[in-house]
Amino acid sequence: MSLIEEQFRRRGGREARRVLRATAIPMSQAAVRPGMEGGQYKPLKDAEMQRIHQTALKLLNEVGLARAIPSCIAAMTARGCFMRDNGRLCIPPALVEDILASCAKNFVLHARDPQLDMQPWGNKVYFGTAGAAVHVVEIENNSYRESYLADLYDAARIVDTCENIHFFQRCLTARDMLTGHDLDINTLYASIAGTNKHVGTSMVEAAHVDECLQILHYVAGGEKKWRERPFVSQSNCFVVPPLNFAEDACACLETAARGGMPVLLLSAAQAGATSPAALAGTVVQAVAECLAGLVYINCVVPGAIAIWGPWPFVSDLRTGAMSGGSGEQALITSACAQMGHYFGLTVGSASGMCDAKMPDIQAGYEKGLTAGISAMTGINLMYESAGMHASLLGFCLESLLIDNDMLGSINRNVRGIEVNEDTLSFDVISETCLGGPGHYLGSEQTLSMMMTEYVYPKMANRMSPKEWNEAGKPDILKKAIARKTEILSSYYPQYIPRDIDEMIRAKHDIKLPREYMQEKTS
Repeated sequence: MSLIEEQFRRRGGREARRVLRATAIPMSQAAVRPGMEGGQYKPLKDAEMQRIHQTALKLLNEVGLARAIPSCIAAMTARGCFMRDNGRLCIPPALVEDILASCAKNFVLHARDPQLDMQPWGNKVYFGTAGAAVHVVEIENNSYRESYLADLYDAARIVDTCENIHFFQRCLTARDMLTGHDLDINTLYASIAGTNKHVGTSMVEAAHVDECLQILHYVAGGEKKWRERPFVSQSNCFVVPPLNFAEDACACLETAARGGMPVLLLSAAQAGATSPAALAGTVVQAVAECLAGLVYINCVVPGAIAIWGPWPFVSDLRTGAMSGGSGEQALITSACAQMGHYFGLTVGSASGMCDAKMPDIQAGYEKGLTAGISAMTGINLMYESAGMHASLLGFCLESLLIDNDMLGSINRNVRGIEVNEDTLSFDVISETCLGGPGHYLGSEQTLSMMMTEYVYPKMANRMSPKEWNEAGKPDILKKAIARKTEILSSYYPQYIPRDIDEMIRAKHDIKLPREYMQEKTS
């Protein structure tokens, strides 16, 4: 028994548990950690995955993709792809299999802090944000407003404090940015200024990618250091479903890969609208499109770091509206995660958004359902898992904090139950029943496992009704608002050194005022 455990034992169960809750433990010993291994939930049987694979290969070979840009055609036809008379670029099955055998796998997604690096392979699970919400949820007014650059920076700062949100991808569109250039450059800047975790963002023109890379070289300490540890990835919708390349996005994709930036190969069809209403058909199309992207990027830059990103969404077929909080959404996301594992790829997909407009009961069950089931497949990178409302149209800063609680509980389920000689607890049960107090509240095992076996929410309320009433009936939303206000009024990380920041501002049109990034003094 360690000295600290002996002190806890002498103090008694209740006091010991109180002290232990306040005692920090190493992340390696915590009940949940980044990269817990899932894989328990498998909606597809092996034979079904094989059929999906073969159907996707047939689509690529016989139907192909339209609107390929010249550089794409040149790179892919040099490896055996071919153009049909109808202008569609087709990919032979043998080339797909060759690329699957030779593409980059088991790669690290870096953060500026090496302790926050992610190893997204196998069944390891990481949670993050994403999206392009055009509104911010105002809980106190029960309303929506336009989203701004300052909101993005604030979201990054909050995520930086959330232990169960492991990476930060751009989650809203800064609508005060008037041009695509301003949006791309400032989205990158606000994100890397607010968090030290791995960042994902996107760009609309290849020239903007080059400019973003220049900024990243400054921050990293030079191009060589950037290429050694690229801490920003590009989210790229290279395809317009069904089976059309997106010309501008493809140019951005090629520029990013040549610049050493990891890329997320993202296909985002909507079942019943831009992919089949049949869920299996939607998965087939997503698989085909993302395999095409994988072939494409490896023909341009062999061995490029690429996250395989099928992101199919669901329609409410009564209206055609997106339904991101549905049970069907959890199913197709989980199926795509399974297919990524089938190919041995790092797979990133979207789950955890909701259709609810506010963080209410509907939001809770939609987020818990979609994020919980998808995580259990062992999805490597779960995007849009925190903060998203209104089928991705709204983003809520307070929901980041509430969802951080949720993701901790989900991650505990991903971890599962360890069964070994110690955890089977025969001796503990025997001693307690035969010679002990008849309960386990103060036992050595309870104290030693209190923080390593259990997860405790920060926002959720576990008081008894009596305690809750005496405490003034605290509300989770009010608690989240208070915590958000506390973070945003006091937490100003200085992740971009002053001299580097001045260099960047001198050469690039940074819109986020430096004064907004500094703690205010009265």
